[in-house]
Amino acid sequence: MTHNANLSLKAIDAMEAYADLAKLLHHDAEAKRFSADAHSYAKKWMEMAKEGDHYQLAYDSPNTWSQKYNLVWDKVLDYNLFPKSVRDSEIAFYKTKLNVYGLPLDSRKTYTKLDWELWTATLADTKADFDALVDPLYKWANETTSRVPMTDWYDTITGKQVGFQARSVVGGLFIKALSDKPLAERYRKDAK
Repeated sequence: MTHNANLSLKAIDAMEAYADLAKLLHHDAEAKRFSADAHSYAKKWMEMAKEGDHYQLAYDSPNTWSQKYNLVWDKVLDYNLFPKSVRDSEIAFYKTKLNVYGLPLDSRKTYTKLDWELWTATLADTKADFDALVDPLYKWANETTSRVPMTDWYDTITGKQVGFQARSVVGGLFIKALSDKPLAERYRKDAK
């Protein structure tokens, strides 16, 4: 989809990641330029994707919404290109869109992606909000009639597998462990 707001988040954070790498290599001018661009694009993103109490699926798609799971990298990597209010408004909105077995990927269909649901839940700053998004996933895992090696694509109303199974992307289910500050700080310390 063109003008996809979630994919744009990934690109903006990737610019900041490039700035980090440039800084590590002592390419300070390039690091400053890419970081400045990332901050500028983050501000534009908030203006272009905003729709009342949430952010659109795509810039030119009014009355839509989508999981902004790629925003998790802004939080995990402590870039803070986007204010906490962006995450907070998205989490509040998502809680109004939950189905019995989870949060749909976006406003177009009722299916979802398990790993991305966890990434989205990780945007929550409180245990209550995190649990509100994750509890339906637990319910789904216990009740789905699709008994296959872990599927990551299923319907949030019926609980049935839509596609995919036994894929490595389910490693993304551990994103919360990476985002928890004590573990994340230890990882960063060990990496140095």
